[in-house]
Amino acid sequence: MSSELDKSQHILPLDQPIVTLEVASAFKGLTDTEKRYAHHISQASWTGGLITFLQTSPESGPIFVLLHKLFSGLKPQDFKKVALQAGFSEDEAKAFLVYACGIFSNAGNYKGFGDSKFVPGIAQDRLESLLAATPVWPKIKELWAKVKNAMYDLSPGKTCLGYAPHGCTTYLSKNCTPEDNQRVQDWMKTQNIEGYNTRLFKTVLPDGKIDYEIRLASKETGEISKETYGNMTFRLTKGDYSPIIGKVAESLEEASKYAANPTQAKMLKAYAQSFITGSLDLHKDGSRHWIKDKGPAVETYIGFIETYRDPAGIRGEFEGFVAIVNRAMSAKFTTLVSKAEEFLPLLPWPKGFEKDKFLRPDFTSLDVLTFASSGIPAGINIPNYDDIRQSEGFKNVSLGNVIPASYQMSVIPFLNESDTQLIQKYRVASFELQVGLHELLGHGSGKIFYRAADGTFNYPNTLLDPLTGKPPSTYYEPGDTYDSRFGPMSSSYEECRAEAVGLYLSLEPAVLQIFGHKGQEAEDVLYVNWLSLVWNGIGRALETWDPKRGWLQAHSQARFVLARVLIQAGVASVTQPSDGDLLVTLDRAALKGAGRSAIAHFLLQLQVYKATANIEAAQNLYQHYSEVCEPWLSWRAIVLANKQPRKIFAQANTVLSSNVELKTYGETPEGMIQSWTERFPNPEPLYQALIDLSASNEHYFI
Repeated sequence: MSSELDKSQHILPLDQPIVTLEVASAFKGLTDTEKRYAHHISQASWTGGLITFLQTSPESGPIFVLLHKLFSGLKPQDFKKVALQAGFSEDEAKAFLVYACGIFSNAGNYKGFGDSKFVPGIAQDRLESLLAATPVWPKIKELWAKVKNAMYDLSPGKTCLGYAPHGCTTYLSKNCTPEDNQRVQDWMKTQNIEGYNTRLFKTVLPDGKIDYEIRLASKETGEISKETYGNMTFRLTKGDYSPIIGKVAESLEEASKYAANPTQAKMLKAYAQSFITGSLDLHKDGSRHWIKDKGPAVETYIGFIETYRDPAGIRGEFEGFVAIVNRAMSAKFTTLVSKAEEFLPLLPWPKGFEKDKFLRPDFTSLDVLTFASSGIPAGINIPNYDDIRQSEGFKNVSLGNVIPASYQMSVIPFLNESDTQLIQKYRVASFELQVGLHELLGHGSGKIFYRAADGTFNYPNTLLDPLTGKPPSTYYEPGDTYDSRFGPMSSSYEECRAEAVGLYLSLEPAVLQIFGHKGQEAEDVLYVNWLSLVWNGIGRALETWDPKRGWLQAHSQARFVLARVLIQAGVASVTQPSDGDLLVTLDRAALKGAGRSAIAHFLLQLQVYKATANIEAAQNLYQHYSEVCEPWLSWRAIVLANKQPRKIFAQANTVLSSNVELKTYGETPEGMIQSWTERFPNPEPLYQALIDLSASNEHYFI
């Protein structure tokens, strides 16, 4: 593959699709108080979302400031006019507008889905001349000089996220190795500290001693504790992202004035105090209140949540969302919840490997108003805290307006004509089904075996491992979590388990009927659900695999693994009818026989290894199916040549005057950029915070 083709994989296409999330009708149905509640949490989410830029790469924060300053001073449509008047082509101007959309939507210059870097589709010298031709140039000239080389850098170690030297990360300093991370994790375990809201900075002192700083995200600053063992010192400090996260807390405090009930108010105040003090326990308390807030008109969650992008799989990316309940679709999910205890026993593991009691969650379909992070998922199961999820409860949400916006495609390669027609017709319906099963009965199922600090176990000594016929020999120790034990593999492994549950239970007619599918339509939706997963696992997943870094996206790896399981079982197949094409097929008649059996056995293994903290067996199994060897290596070039861009969402803004008004934007680069320039009423303090925070940590990453 030529270097030019390699570079093309790091440029967003000129025809990059941009879609709006339809939320106006749902927003209109809110009361004035609910609108004010939604507005202030949206402000908290967007402000906190700037932290995600700092978590993505060293240069992402300054790039955001440059772009925001540029387009705040020069409207995107006027930028185009300036470019054409200065002798630049329309394609050159559009390439930069598309790049700006990519930065805003991915919270930085690495893709939120796939973790690969993207660069402007206009040469560096041409872009510099173009920017210099704008009236905003004096305000951004210094910033441009600072970031221009990093923006275009596709040298080894800069093309994707991950541990150095093969990747880039700001979750840990560049000199941190997996061994350093494990050493720090072992110390944190002795202190009963979880890593969701932390970053790790390693300093090697002139005398050879090592200082590990574990920095909590908080408004307050200072050192909390310090311990030295030999030549290593472990310091727990607070104050990461201080000037930004303090403003998040202020917006949450303001939102609490418009809470619908005392539970909501307590939730927001606990979150705010967590962000002020750095206490993860306070965030857990907020999450406990959140679980109890059943059926709110406005749903929200905020904090350091998903661990996908930390190469160690432990630290959370900042995320905040506000969404409005879709009552009609939520009714289907409510029915699914009510029947969950009928479906859980159908899963292919013994009763002892299931939670002692199913804690019925709130499960709603939501129309997203605000989602600040590196990407918008289709569904969520939270909180991710093991101790709360297992014994106290959780919530599921399906993001109803995201699914139809994301999953209708004009081009679907690698399928025959009849399968293409079916997938076009039923893909949204099948995905709603899969999201429901994945979130509720996938992430919501399965027990984890613990030994408590007093030596007691949360399972009987008569329990036998169904794979060995013997009592479990491994389990979680005090201070362990699933993420800390399974590490970098944890996210993908759990997504695979949840996806497998979705496939397995979608075979049940009673499940299909809950979603309104009967007869031939039910059979078609079932088939499309399995076909979509296999097609994604083959036709798209390999886009997010890198020869040096390996898998860059948890869901893609999970789908590739399941596709391999079904291929091995003879249920799915991939052929190469010509040099430039692939054909993915699925044996429809085998789904309820060989397909069910293959997924059942694989799912049993996934759950048993997770429950018993059998890391070695889990790695052997998962890495075997994750391996990209021939013919997949050769087929990857075909997959990349047929790559379809993921959609970018132009989200609405709320504007507070005498009332709260909703402002929506067009499905164009100009509309998407305008939404971001209008998102922050007073951006200067945020600009300064992003610049200062990036500069203060620069020596750890460059």
